[in-house]
Amino acid sequence: MQGFIGEDYHSVDAKGRVIIPQKYREGLGDEFMLSKGLDGCLWIHPMEDWDEFSAKLKTLPMIDKESRIFKRFFLSGATRCCLDKQGRILIPASLRTYAKIDKDAVLVGMDNRIEVWSRQQWDDQNDISEEDMDKVSEHLAQIGFVF
Repeated sequence: MQGFIGEDYHSVDAKGRVIIPQKYREGLGDEFMLSKGLDGCLWIHPMEDWDEFSAKLKTLPMIDKESRIFKRFFLSGATRCCLDKQGRILIPASLRTYAKIDKDAVLVGMDNRIEVWSRQQWDDQNDISEEDMDKVSEHLAQIGFVF
């Protein structure tokens, strides 16, 4: 499967439903997972990706408080999703609150998952200067990423 890419802007209806763009549907399959993500967004995972992520979470030691917090963060709001006949999913109220999603959502392809952002949060996240990108690039080079 080719990874998820691009960004798509959609309205969230009064019931909390949002359209999943056609270009993402095949890669998601019939059932997939929606969870909290980092940086204030939500993550949509194909089941295979979720199973890998969940398996990694299971390896975290329960005796370690940070591990419990990390697992709780991702698992507590996670929900299985299926597309309705119009290609929409329902985003539960607790997840909409977490991601500050009200009327407008942005779906962003991130290779192995899709991020769901509120329009305002996405605009804020994308407000990156050339200088900031230079710093990010330098950091990535320091940790061994070369492109």
